[in-house]
Amino acid sequence: MKKIRMLNAVILSSAAIIAVVGAFYSQQAWAEGVQSVPAAAGMSSLDKALGYLAAALAVGASCIGAGIAVSHVGSAAMGALSEKPELTGRALIFVGLAEGIAIYGLIVAIMILGRLV
Repeated sequence: MKKIRMLNAVILSSAAIIAVVGAFYSQQAWAEGVQSVPAAAGMSSLDKALGYLAAALAVGASCIGAGIAVSHVGSAAMGALSEKPELTGRALIFVGLAEGIAIYGLIVAIMILGRLV
């Protein structure tokens, strides 16, 4: 029960952070679009706002997924290492693969932001 409450708190706080960041960047893109229409880029302010929101969601969701994956893989790795210490290398590889999920989200966000500039 305690794990579920903690997981709910992490998800809700992450969702709140994503919403605030997305709203800030959406408002900024909307204000830029109202003041001057970017003729060279050919993107409307709504396109930019949704792009910023997509980048924020990509990073946020991938970090939440990576956190959940690392918690499960890390606890299983510690249990395995307590019984067989020679599994250290394999355990580190599995934890690294779980952490890679967050890096994939960051790469996707950078690609999205690269199209907006």
